[in-house]
Amino acid sequence: TKNFVEHVSVDCVIFGYNKEKLRVLLLKYHDLDLWSLPGGFVFHDEDLREAAERVLYERTHLKNLFLDQFHTFGRINRTQNNTHQMLLKNKGIEVEKDHWIFQRFITVGYCSLINYSLVETFPDSFNETCEWFDVNELPNLAFDHQRIIEVGLKHLRKNLDTRMVAYNLLDEKFTMNDLQKLYEIVLGEKFRRNNFQRKILSLNMLERME
Repeated sequence: TKNFVEHVSVDCVIFGYNKEKLRVLLLKYHDLDLWSLPGGFVFHDEDLREAAERVLYERTHLKNLFLDQFHTFGRINRTQNNTHQMLLKNKGIEVEKDHWIFQRFITVGYCSLINYSLVETFPDSFNETCEWFDVNELPNLAFDHQRIIEVGLKHLRKNLDTRMVAYNLLDEKFTMNDLQKLYEIVLGEKFRRNNFQRKILSLNMLERME
């Protein structure tokens, strides 16, 4: 643990879309009825974004994603529970009671939106499985990860217009109906066809095909 920056971590909120639902990727801890976002500590010799990319790959084997830094979480009580103690005990790891891992942590949140039907994920030594959950039907979550997901979802919805190309969710050629369905699922609301087309065309981000 000497290689890590004390009291700083990163958490990745990976939303998934597949023309049906909006889901979020969660990891289950070994032998615990507890789920978490892909996250971890920051090495002294890496930037925050590098840490987020590394942690995400180590936990899920996902890489080369567009990651958007969306919020810093620093409430006093966000990690004041015995989750870290339970995790270390399950792995047979003993550390001093005053170790920094049990103290206050500030985490930087990153989010992305991907087509989850094309993704195969892999758990790591601390997590026995990775699964996609409907954003409205989440399991028992560790720390303040429920709040991180909620804030990440607000950020995603607020910035969907400007980030759509970066998320690369649709084929190079797609119909306006395809795009409207994506918006409705991500934003959780229905649009009148004419109003939606007017809104999208006003953004000047699409090229009309023959």
